Amino acid sequence: MSELAIVALGSNLGHTRDTIVRAMDRLQEFSDKPILRSSLYETEPVDCPPGTPNFLNAVIGLEARADETPDSLLEKLQTLENEFGRQPKKVLNESRPLDLDIIAFGQRTSNSPQLTLPHPRAHLRRFVLEPLSDIIPDFVLPGQSKPARELLNSLPED
Repeated sequence: MSELAIVALGSNLGHTRDTIVRAMDRLQEFSDKPILRSSLYETEPVDCPPGTPNFLNAVIGLEARADETPDSLLEKLQTLENEFGRQPKKVLNESRPLDLDIIAFGQRTSNSPQLTLPHPRAHLRRFVLEPLSDIIPDFVLPGQSKPARELLNSLPED
């Protein structure tokens, strides 16, 4: 049985809109069904070095194939980031052409050195919750009691 994987996309280097749209197209290759695609949101950097340019963010939902695991999906996402020019991190939360994060993989939880599920700060991040609410407003992240739309509405305005 397939599970819904939620993936957040971000870009703040290069042609961000083109990068996000092309990455969404590539992510379709990981699903036998059409992926859910949010709108694109320009957001201010959070916890980034001073002078970091704004990000363009989106979220997709894909039906993971039966043989897909969170770790195998993570490996595919990291390969895709590299194809789009991502370099190894020198500074935490530095600018990047493409950032792909698994926000949730069904209702699975994980706390390995490679992957924490659900994403530990997703329920606090407007740049995740707003696009997630576009595509699945009633999605409840594992460990949360409120759906994405309610979590978004409970965030402070800033």
